[in-house]
Amino acid sequence: MSATPSSTKTAAALRTAARVSAESLLVLVMAAVTLWVLGRMWSVVWPLIVGLFLTTLTWPLTRFLRQRGWRPALAAAVVTVLFLLVVTGIVALIAVPVASQSGELADGVVEGIQRLREWAAGPPLNTGDDQITGALDAAVARIQDSVGSMVTTVVSGVSTVINGLVTAVLALFLMFFFLKDGPRFLPWLTRQLPGRLAVDVPIVAARGWDTLGAFVRSQAFVGLLDAVFIGLGLWILGVPLVLPLAVLTFVSAFVPIVGALFAGLVAVLIALVSNGLTDALIVLAIIVVVQQLEGNVFQPMIQSRGLGLHAAVVLLAVALGGSLAGIVGSLLAVPAAALIAVVWNYLREQLSEPPQEPETDERGAGSGPAARTDVTSA
Repeated sequence: MSATPSSTKTAAALRTAARVSAESLLVLVMAAVTLWVLGRMWSVVWPLIVGLFLTTLTWPLTRFLRQRGWRPALAAAVVTVLFLLVVTGIVALIAVPVASQSGELADGVVEGIQRLREWAAGPPLNTGDDQITGALDAAVARIQDSVGSMVTTVVSGVSTVINGLVTAVLALFLMFFFLKDGPRFLPWLTRQLPGRLAVDVPIVAARGWDTLGAFVRSQAFVGLLDAVFIGLGLWILGVPLVLPLAVLTFVSAFVPIVGALFAGLVAVLIALVSNGLTDALIVLAIIVVVQQLEGNVFQPMIQSRGLGLHAAVVLLAVALGGSLAGIVGSLLAVPAAALIAVVWNYLREQLSEPPQEPETDERGAGSGPAARTDVTSA
């Protein structure tokens, strides 16, 4: 009994679906293995990622110096030293005014605690001094009971700081070498890869580099918007340390979620101890409004335009990255999504070409100078 045409088509469709499912499953398994390997090598991968971010930030100046005839090593060294000086200046800009007014801030904190105690003693709480003293004693006893866990926390915190310093040093050295030898990478990669890969991989790498630079620039622009609006609000209210707080807001913008919370907490605390509770609540409202505008309007619009991603994709990527890997996942989610989009767009371009096109490109890639020149310029 012969099969009907409809059953033949159904069987062919099922075979195609099974093949696509198997291939998709294989891709997912390879992606999981790749992520596992990266996790095992994270102590090396993280400084490499930070170094790439810093390189995208400092490469325009390096390129300008190289175009003016500077040697690659000299241009990279000068830009690295300038970067260190800028970072040191930012730290000094934040630390020096805070240290000079630390006495006033400490007195303000004590005064704020006293006001809070007086407010608790009045209506509607009507808390007596004995109750407050008992609560303080209970808190002290609880702290004494948890000394061991506090020591463990301090030790782990010191270890985190040391790891952060090591990462910063490695990233700085990697940034220098990327600035010095970065333009040699694509030609070297072209010579190492066989056949069609000698054309495809360098083109994707060049597009990925441009995308990474767009991400860093957009993040810096968003941080600048936060610093300007929040700093303007602090200046109107007469809160001290406006410039250090604005700089802290800009720097913290590169660390999603936690950076904004930390900078906002510092601003509210300084407003509380210097201007009082009312201005502190106003500062809190300003920070919440600016952060909501930045997170839901400015950042998705700017990053979606610079990275070629829809604003909804940016929001979903940040949410997914944060749920999978915390702060680091939130930081890397948007550039990772943009790089995936780069690879997908390139594959779609190649698949949409006529069948003769890849053969011509392959012969061109193997023919030598012309193809190498195109890849290098890309």
